[in-house]
Amino acid sequence: MKSIARILFTAVAVFVTSQTAFAQDDPVDMVMTGCASEIEQYCSQVTLGEGRLLACFFAHEDKLSGQCQYALYQASAQLEAAVNALIYLATECEQDIMTHCAAVEAGEGRILECLQTAGDAVSAACTTAINQVVEFE
Repeated sequence: MKSIARILFTAVAVFVTSQTAFAQDDPVDMVMTGCASEIEQYCSQVTLGEGRLLACFFAHEDKLSGQCQYALYQASAQLEAAVNALIYLATECEQDIMTHCAAVEAGEGRILECLQTAGDAVSAACTTAINQVVEFE
Protein backbone atom coordinates (compact mmCIF):
# COMPACT_ATOMS: atom_id res chain seq x y z
CA MET A 1 0.00 0.00 0.00
CA LYS A 2 1.26 3.45 -0.89
CA SER A 3 2.17 5.83 1.90
CA ILE A 4 0.32 9.07 2.54
CA ALA A 5 3.44 10.92 1.34
CA ARG A 6 3.12 9.23 -2.07
CA ILE A 7 -0.58 10.10 -2.19
CA LEU A 8 0.16 13.71 -1.20
CA PHE A 9 2.85 13.89 -3.88
CA THR A 10 0.37 12.55 -6.41
CA ALA A 11 -2.24 15.05 -5.28
CA VAL A 12 0.32 17.86 -5.58
CA ALA A 13 1.02 16.75 -9.13
CA VAL A 14 -2.72 16.66 -9.85
CA PHE A 15 -3.24 20.07 -8.34
CA VAL A 16 -0.26 21.90 -9.80
CA THR A 17 -0.27 20.45 -13.27
CA SER A 18 -3.99 20.82 -13.74
CA GLN A 19 -3.57 24.57 -13.12
CA THR A 20 -6.64 24.60 -10.94
CA ALA A 21 -5.84 26.82 -8.01
CA PHE A 22 -4.18 30.19 -7.77
CA ALA A 23 -3.45 30.34 -11.49
CA GLN A 24 -4.15 34.07 -11.56
CA ASP A 25 -1.36 35.03 -9.10
CA ASP A 26 1.76 32.91 -9.03
CA PRO A 27 3.28 33.34 -5.53
CA VAL A 28 6.82 33.43 -6.93
CA ASP A 29 5.92 36.13 -9.45
CA MET A 30 4.13 38.03 -6.70
CA VAL A 31 7.26 38.09 -4.53
CA MET A 32 9.60 38.82 -7.43
CA THR A 33 7.44 41.81 -8.42
CA GLY A 34 6.57 43.04 -4.92
CA CYS A 35 10.14 42.76 -3.68
CA ALA A 36 11.98 43.82 -6.84
CA SER A 37 13.75 46.76 -5.21
CA GLU A 38 14.80 44.67 -2.20
CA ILE A 39 16.08 41.92 -4.47
CA GLU A 40 18.09 44.45 -6.44
CA GLN A 41 19.39 46.30 -3.39
CA TYR A 42 20.07 43.47 -0.91
CA CYS A 43 19.87 40.13 -2.69
CA SER A 44 21.12 40.63 -6.24
CA GLN A 45 24.08 38.32 -5.68
CA VAL A 46 21.95 35.49 -4.28
CA THR A 47 21.73 32.34 -6.39
CA LEU A 48 18.04 31.49 -6.60
CA GLY A 49 16.82 28.18 -5.24
CA GLU A 50 16.84 26.17 -2.03
CA GLY A 51 15.36 29.05 -0.01
CA ARG A 52 18.35 31.34 -0.42
CA LEU A 53 16.26 34.35 -1.48
CA LEU A 54 14.00 33.90 1.55
CA ALA A 55 17.10 33.68 3.73
CA CYS A 56 18.28 36.96 2.25
CA PHE A 57 14.91 38.55 2.99
CA PHE A 58 15.14 37.24 6.55
CA ALA A 59 18.63 38.70 6.93
CA HIS A 60 17.31 42.08 5.81
CA GLU A 61 13.82 41.88 7.29
CA ASP A 62 14.17 45.22 9.09
CA LYS A 63 14.74 46.93 5.71
CA LEU A 64 11.88 45.38 3.70
CA SER A 65 9.29 47.79 2.35
CA GLY A 66 5.63 47.40 3.20
CA GLN A 67 5.02 46.36 -0.41
CA CYS A 68 7.56 43.55 -0.13
CA GLN A 69 6.25 42.44 3.26
CA TYR A 70 2.73 42.34 1.84
CA ALA A 71 3.88 40.33 -1.20
CA LEU A 72 5.59 37.82 1.10
CA TYR A 73 2.48 37.59 3.27
CA GLN A 74 0.17 37.12 0.27
CA ALA A 75 2.44 34.48 -1.26
CA SER A 76 2.63 32.56 2.01
CA ALA A 77 -1.15 32.75 2.44
CA GLN A 78 -1.66 31.38 -1.07
CA LEU A 79 0.81 28.57 -0.49
CA GLU A 80 -0.85 27.68 2.81
CA ALA A 81 -4.26 27.54 1.14
CA ALA A 82 -2.84 25.40 -1.68
CA VAL A 83 -1.25 22.97 0.78
CA ASN A 84 -4.51 22.71 2.72
CA ALA A 85 -6.40 22.02 -0.51
CA LEU A 86 -3.85 19.37 -1.46
CA ILE A 87 -4.10 17.65 1.89
CA TYR A 88 -7.88 17.66 1.59
CA LEU A 89 -7.73 16.29 -1.96
CA ALA A 90 -5.17 13.64 -1.05
CA THR A 91 -7.21 12.53 1.93
CA GLU A 92 -10.52 12.37 0.06
CA CYS A 93 -9.09 10.74 -3.09
CA GLU A 94 -6.43 8.46 -1.61
CA GLN A 95 -8.30 5.22 -2.22
CA ASP A 96 -9.55 6.34 -5.64
CA ILE A 97 -6.03 7.24 -6.79
CA MET A 98 -4.71 3.88 -5.61
CA THR A 99 -7.65 1.97 -7.11
CA HIS A 100 -8.10 3.71 -10.45
CA CYS A 101 -4.87 5.57 -11.17
CA ALA A 102 -2.00 3.66 -9.54
CA ALA A 103 -0.34 2.97 -12.90
CA VAL A 104 -0.68 6.56 -14.13
CA GLU A 105 2.47 8.67 -14.06
CA ALA A 106 1.98 11.82 -12.01
CA GLY A 107 2.31 15.15 -13.77
CA GLU A 108 0.73 17.22 -16.50
CA GLY A 109 -2.76 16.60 -15.10
CA ARG A 110 -2.71 12.85 -15.82
CA ILE A 111 -3.96 11.79 -12.37
CA LEU A 112 -6.80 14.30 -12.48
CA GLU A 113 -7.68 13.16 -15.99
CA CYS A 114 -7.63 9.55 -14.80
CA LEU A 115 -9.96 10.35 -11.91
CA GLN A 116 -12.29 12.25 -14.21
CA THR A 117 -12.24 9.42 -16.78
CA ALA A 118 -13.16 6.95 -14.04
CA GLY A 119 -16.38 8.94 -13.68
CA ASP A 120 -18.97 7.26 -11.46
CA ALA A 121 -16.41 4.73 -10.23
CA VAL A 122 -14.75 7.54 -8.23
CA SER A 123 -16.16 8.00 -4.75
CA ALA A 124 -18.57 10.82 -4.07
CA ALA A 125 -16.16 12.29 -1.51
CA CYS A 126 -13.33 12.42 -4.06
CA THR A 127 -15.60 13.92 -6.72
CA THR A 128 -16.72 16.59 -4.27
CA ALA A 129 -13.10 17.34 -3.29
CA ILE A 130 -12.04 17.69 -6.92
CA ASN A 131 -14.97 20.01 -7.64
CA GLN A 132 -14.21 22.15 -4.58
CA VAL A 133 -10.50 22.44 -5.39
CA VAL A 134 -11.24 23.32 -9.02
CA GLU A 135 -13.50 26.15 -7.77
CA PHE A 136 -10.35 27.95 -6.48
CA GLU A 137 -9.45 28.84 -10.08
